[in-house]
Amino acid sequence: MKSLLSLLRGLLSLLFFSLNTVVWTLPLLVLHLLKLLIPRRGWRARFGRGQDAIGTAWIAFNNLTLRVLNPVRWDVEGTEGLSRAEWYLVVANHRSWVDILVLQKVFNRRIPFLKFFLKKELFWVPILGLAWWSLDYPFLERSTRGERDLETIRRAADRFSLLPVSIMNFVEGTRFTPEKWGAQRSPYRHLLKPKAGGLAAILQAMENRVHTLLDVTIVYPGGTPTFWGFLRGGVGEVRVRVKALPLAEIPLGDYRADKTYRRAFGIWLKEMWSRKDDEITALLDDPQKPGMS
Repeated sequence: MKSLLSLLRGLLSLLFFSLNTVVWTLPLLVLHLLKLLIPRRGWRARFGRGQDAIGTAWIAFNNLTLRVLNPVRWDVEGTEGLSRAEWYLVVANHRSWVDILVLQKVFNRRIPFLKFFLKKELFWVPILGLAWWSLDYPFLERSTRGERDLETIRRAADRFSLLPVSIMNFVEGTRFTPEKWGAQRSPYRHLLKPKAGGLAAILQAMENRVHTLLDVTIVYPGGTPTFWGFLRGGVGEVRVRVKALPLAEIPLGDYRADKTYRRAFGIWLKEMWSRKDDEITALLDDPQKPGMS
């Protein structure tokens, strides 16, 4: 019986998520096409506000589905004092596709709408690819050196200057797995090596707008979930810790041209990643406690 209920919960969650995505994608697409047809800055801002409002409603309905169908205990700290009127750069560890649902759950209506940097192949995901494109999610390529497409980042920064936005970056570049961890010979216990180039490029492009970096740590005490396992209710608890770091405390400069800055930024990022690794260990060692919904 328990297995049947779990399957039913997963199917209902997937159905509501899918219907919700289809419903909101059409108006998003219409506004995005209008923004392309009328490229004047003032109109772009108006259409952008409409897109972000639709995106916020989309995520709100997804969160409602989670609240009704998914018995997760949410242990979240550090979201006090955030504002929807500020620009943020959000950095998090990456364990699962579930991370995106977690970030949207934690931050929706607390900070401006989250915009993710996505791999260009994800544009072809049915319906979702169009929704992401309509929401101005940048699609990035990898150069032969493995760096992010800097020109795409610069164009995205220009679009993101119109309205407050939260730019999300998984600096590991991919989801953590033991195989990837071993292949990298990562010095961290729970993390892959962070990639500094893309993060530095975003900071440089947005330094006149972004004043705060949100350092987010996501932990699944019961083990890293699959997306389907999460929808089925297989995740008992999610722990999230958010730290707001003023940009004044972060090295800024030209990562590609300045070797001294490149070294300083790399040291800063490795130190932040070491602290995150220690925090994950501490969170995993903590006994389970009642969370928040």
